[in-house]
Amino acid sequence: MNRIALIAALPSELRPLVHHWSRHGKIATGRIGNLDAVALAAGMGETAVTRACEAVLADGNFDTLISLGYAGSLSCGLRAPEAVVVREVVDARTGEIFEAIQPPHSPANGLKSQRLVTLDHVASPEEKRRLAETHQATLVDMEAATVARFAQSHNLGFLCFKAVTDGPNDELPDFNRFTTPDGRLRTAAFAAWAVFHPRYWRILGELEKNSHAAAHELAKSIVANFASPSPSPSVS
Repeated sequence: MNRIALIAALPSELRPLVHHWSRHGKIATGRIGNLDAVALAAGMGETAVTRACEAVLADGNFDTLISLGYAGSLSCGLRAPEAVVVREVVDARTGEIFEAIQPPHSPANGLKSQRLVTLDHVASPEEKRRLAETHQATLVDMEAATVARFAQSHNLGFLCFKAVTDGPNDELPDFNRFTTPDGRLRTAAFAAWAVFHPRYWRILGELEKNSHAAAHELAKSIVANFASPSPSPSVS
């Protein structure tokens, strides 16, 4: 593993990790441990993520793709803003299963390894329960399977880091209604809609708080899992 590319859906998912990196257009460039790295916020959904993977591939040579970002928990044992390493990604639409390689330098108190399922929409609480039972998964997102499939088709390594922003019983709005073709959220339109739907005010407030904390947990987990471990002190 020499050069890695990190693909997220939202700029906020990357911000704590790349805030000091240099910029080349929309692509951030920096280092994580001893590795050269590029990072790009793709936008939400399969089309936007595929476009982002193609963009980083065109930007230069790398050997590993990493999907990182927010995810919903399907288990009461995973709570916001916990960050986890994903070992398998299931595409709910096709049934494909993608195995993720593990990070090179997991800390001694390493993160729990989980199974994630990817949907093309925001899951309802009822759907979360069904996904957990059907796929034996603990997390749900909208992008990881696309990154995994792209990595597989281009003979690249694939890793996945996710941080929890919402729980199995949390009902989120359908963000797809407010997403542009390039995967961006139409913030003004969504805010105007939310004003007239007070049933979502509490969960949206919690989601904002959890997302901020989750992004920082993601940055810490990436650094911890890619930084070379300190040598053990010699014993005389």
